[in-house]
Amino acid sequence: MPNKKRVFDIIQIGHDFDFISRAFDFFIMGMVVINLAIAILETFSFSEPWQPVMDGFETFTVICFTVEYLLRVWTAEYLYPKETRGRAVWRYMTSFSGIIDLLSFLPFYLPVFFPAGVVAFRMLRIIRIFRLFRVNSYYDALNVIGDVINSKKDQLLSSIFIILILMTASSLCMYSLEHDVQPDVFRNAFSGLWWSVSTLLTVGYGDIYPVTLAGRIFGIIITFLGVGMVAIPTGILSAGFVEQYTRVKSLNAYSEDNDIRFVRLEMTDNHPWSGKTVKDLPLPPGLILALIQRRGQVIVPHGDTDILPADHLILGAESFRDDASLNLKELTVRADHPWNGAYIRDLDLPRLSLIVMVRRDKKTLIPNGSLKLLEGDTILIYTKLKRALSEAPTIEV
Repeated sequence: MPNKKRVFDIIQIGHDFDFISRAFDFFIMGMVVINLAIAILETFSFSEPWQPVMDGFETFTVICFTVEYLLRVWTAEYLYPKETRGRAVWRYMTSFSGIIDLLSFLPFYLPVFFPAGVVAFRMLRIIRIFRLFRVNSYYDALNVIGDVINSKKDQLLSSIFIILILMTASSLCMYSLEHDVQPDVFRNAFSGLWWSVSTLLTVGYGDIYPVTLAGRIFGIIITFLGVGMVAIPTGILSAGFVEQYTRVKSLNAYSEDNDIRFVRLEMTDNHPWSGKTVKDLPLPPGLILALIQRRGQVIVPHGDTDILPADHLILGAESFRDDASLNLKELTVRADHPWNGAYIRDLDLPRLSLIVMVRRDKKTLIPNGSLKLLEGDTILIYTKLKRALSEAPTIEV
């Protein structure tokens, strides 16, 4: 039985370090492109000899979409972890992405169960074009469009409302000016509405146009107003894109000034954190558990995630900042070093210097006065004296 959580991680948008999940993303996008390419090629007459081949490819892509949909239903509880199993499945199936996933393959199977409606169902297969909306989730650049529209929705709705008012008013005015002269063309207010739409939003189709002097003057005015009205949503979206990219750039600049350092901690059977959940870990303020590496898998930790032996915890913390000069000195004790065989309490350390860690045989020792230094030990010394232990390499933190 496959690991359901691992299946969920694979079918979701993959991270750069998860090769299998990224490969799955590219595979699904490839199936979308092939499926749509087949739909386009079927409209050309030269494709008739290749119809059996295209039908085979289409069947394969539809099977892939079906399997993906079933896997997403099977792992829905991980997509909505706060919901029950049934509620999570229902939320996915009724979500926008769930409906798109279902419609991308469902019309393919309908003729099997309802042979009488095969022609109508084949027309419904054009719905698979909505599968392109799934590609949007794989690229952050495309997501910017949705973010801009969402952030500017109030301004866009206001501009659209103004355009609707102008269209309604211009249609009624044009009907009043042209109805008596062209009763067959401007039969009612709806005819005037069609004229106002074609004038305000396009260059006009020419099927309905004013012939009276007052109507033509009014048409010129509406044309100029239409150019300004249509430019309002364009300006709003343009400003939104500029603001979005400026904000992203500012965040990137801010993150560079406040770097985060990561360390990896390996869990052993006797480690005090082994067997605990993430919410029970005694993490100090400013330190976060970013990721858990477990048998080749990458797990995003939650409060109820268990810490198991052999896990590798990726811990992150903001880099240290201090106005004073801060250096870490690293020394390796050799056979002829005067500290070889000496106790830490007997060392003649410079003032404002302190041994903070001793590494011995891949183990980290917390130093105390009774710790005896041995040949091969690596000592990490904190000092604020720039000239202290100058012969040792400096580790900047």
